[in-house]
Amino acid sequence: MSLKYPVSRPSLKGRELAYVTETITDGWISSQGPYVRRFEQAFAEYTGIAHGVACSSGTTALTVALRALGIGPGDEVIVPEFTMVASAWAVSYTGATPVFVDCADDLNIDPGKIEEKITSRTKAIMPVHVYGRRCAMDAIMNIAYDYNLRVVEDSSEAHGIPVVGDIACYSLFANKIITAGEGGICLTDDPRLAEQMAHLRAMAFTKDHSFLHKKLAYNFRMTAMQGAMALAQVEQLDDFLALRREIERRYDQGLKDIPGITLMPQRDVLWMYDVRAERRDELRTFLRAEGIETRVFFKPMSRQPGYHDPVWPYLNASRFSEDGLYLPTYTELTAADQDYVTGKIRAFYGVA
Repeated sequence: MSLKYPVSRPSLKGRELAYVTETITDGWISSQGPYVRRFEQAFAEYTGIAHGVACSSGTTALTVALRALGIGPGDEVIVPEFTMVASAWAVSYTGATPVFVDCADDLNIDPGKIEEKITSRTKAIMPVHVYGRRCAMDAIMNIAYDYNLRVVEDSSEAHGIPVVGDIACYSLFANKIITAGEGGICLTDDPRLAEQMAHLRAMAFTKDHSFLHKKLAYNFRMTAMQGAMALAQVEQLDDFLALRREIERRYDQGLKDIPGITLMPQRDVLWMYDVRAERRDELRTFLRAEGIETRVFFKPMSRQPGYHDPVWPYLNASRFSEDGLYLPTYTELTAADQDYVTGKIRAFYGVA
């Protein structure tokens, strides 16, 4: 069934087509074309950070960030229970072990529960800014300072928030605030980390390109066509964020007085508009029949088959995952679109 209101939809009304066309007509379609570097510089400058290193996805960005920090077999990295599984996978890809910490009421990692999970093998903390809510970074950075830990921010869902960790990593998947279809980028103020991440994402070639590779590395490069699209998206990011703030405001207004719907804390930037809903699965079925797509919350990492821990049913992350969902959230969602969505939710719960 075709859904009139998908959960996400990219906005591609800037210079995307012109820039991508230029990469094709000029023949610069690989990672060597100028658009990748232009995107790296533009997004780093927008965020107020010195260096950007573009990658093939948000997951690969996290992986090279961890590797650049020297994290590998025998190490542990603190990761939230409530996140997309790619956060944990990136740790596993390095050979290190993700150690999970439950979420607070805003769905982000609970800083008060981090220290009890730190061991002599802990090397880093990976806070994830869930759905666009910034983590309690002051508290997290204080813990990192006390225990001499590095901080890799998973900002896949939070383009535009300040960066305070050693490295911040972003996704450019088609449903993100800005997109290149696929892709990712790492931001850091440390030139040596930036150099190392660029080295690792591009197969660790020596400077003379002699095909002598001194370390295990990756082909995680971004193409010029992706870089071109991403650059055009960065040029519109201020507008995107402003439009999404208005979408958040309209949803808040339209849903605030519905018994059965619990609004979630405000977001620093809006990636997805999330709520908790009584009879969630019935609501989702009803909305889908009305042409409205929804998605459920993340499952706890300790519930994932690859990381299974019997503790998962007792976590906040499990409680939220049982009744949470997010609604259509994309830059071109109009007031009329939102009135339709909220009207159908009100009808489901019998609210005029």
